[in-house]
Parts: sequence; structure tokens; C-alpha cells
Amino acid sequence: MARTSLKALEIPEGVTLEDNQGVLTFTGKLGNMSLEVHGDVDINKEDNSISFSPNKDTKESLAITGTMRALTANYIKGVTEGFEKKLEINGVGYRANLEGNSINLSLGFSHPIKHDLPEGVTAELPSNTEIILKSMDKQLVGQVAAEIRDYRPPEPYKGKGVKYADERIIRKESKKA
Repeated sequence: MARTSLKALEIPEGVTLEDNQGVLTFTGKLGNMSLEVHGDVDINKEDNSISFSPNKDTKESLAITGTMRALTANYIKGVTEGFEKKLEINGVGYRANLEGNSINLSLGFSHPIKHDLPEGVTAELPSNTEIILKSMDKQLVGQVAAEIRDYRPPEPYKGKGVKYADERIIRKESKKA
């Protein structure tokens, strides 16, 4: 069985990593983020790499070690490049407008929907049917994209609604008389 959780992560140029008694602080060109490491995981930091190892001999400890490695990799990528999610809006009259730190959505309801963006997430609207969300935090940008998609998920007959840009909607054939 592959033990990806035990492989070392390279720390790229421009990223500083500090270990303060189980709290890792990442600083890069986009900002800084902190990660609290689980108690069942030992941190092995060298010059330009970091690795994790379980300090107990249990399945749960090995599993949480892999989780900590994956989160660390996401934090390193977040402070250097950042993450983005693209959403597309399909439907007649469906559109989005950006006002300050909130997105106004017209999705066929009797009222417009105002979605406030949390701190750390920015939005771009290249057109009124495309939304690009950007953030350092992978979990946060994914959560915001899921919340926006939940207002009007794509339906299988005409494909109307809000969908991820890389999402493929399986279309159904309409009922015949």
C-alpha cells in the first residue's frame, strides 16, 4: 500500500514556514495562514522540506497524518498561487452582478439573491453569466462556490441553473405524449 502521507513536501522559494508547538504558520506572496496540527502527528522539518509521521501505531493516526500532509500542501499552494473556482449561469434572464463585496444573482425567483462574500474571497465577473471566485483557502473558496450553486442547481432537462465550469450535466429526454 502506498504511503503518500509519509513523503516529504518541498517548501518552494518565497514561502516561510514556522512551527510554534504544533501550529504551522505559512507566509507567502499572497498572505499568511495557520494550521493546527493534530496531536497524533509528528512534524519533521528540514531545510526546505517538511514531512509528517504518525506517533501512534493505529489506522486513525496514519489517516490523520495523510490529512495533515494534504492540508499542508494546500496551504503551501494557497499562499503561493491561490485557488479559484469558476461558475457558469445558464438560463434566460439569469445573471449576476458584483456590488462591492457581494454578488447579486437573478436566478428566476421573484426576488434577487444577494450573496455576501466572506473575508478572504474575491470575485470577478468577466460576463454577467460567469463568476470566478479566488482565495488562498481551498476549503473556503469551495464552500462559497457550493453555496452559490445551491441557490439554483442545474436541472437535467434544459440545463438551467448555476453549475461549475468543468461540471458535465447529464441531460434527460423530455417526456413524450
